[in-house]
Amino acid sequence: MTQKYHAINFMDKFSKFNETWTPKILGRFDDYYLKAAKMAGEFVWHSHKDADELFIVVSGTLKIMFRDGDVMLSAGDCFIVPRGIEHKPVADGNVCCLLIEKAGTLNTGDQGGDKTVSDEEWL
Repeated sequence: MTQKYHAINFMDKFSKFNETWTPKILGRFDDYYLKAAKMAGEFVWHSHKDADELFIVVSGTLKIMFRDGDVMLSAGDCFIVPRGIEHKPVADGNVCCLLIEKAGTLNTGDQGGDKTVSDEEWL
């Protein structure tokens, strides 16, 4: 008998890729995606004018910079970046992070550029 329902194991999903700053889709609910991303070093300044973005740190330490301050996230922490707020994620070492955001939201938001992932991969 084929099992109809399957749990998503985050650590298994993180083991399936090595690229940084290239979110992978783990699932969809309503109009939102659950994504896994590995992060190392600095990303780009950007904002998402029509979508909030939820970061959930699974391992490592992530700093999210804002023009007027920073927030530090450790494993087990989460933070919601409100829509329209410019931010820049900076990973201290290697970070495994879950993201929840509206389907179709580009990782680089309004900035575009060579780090933009426009054709996201499902895991």
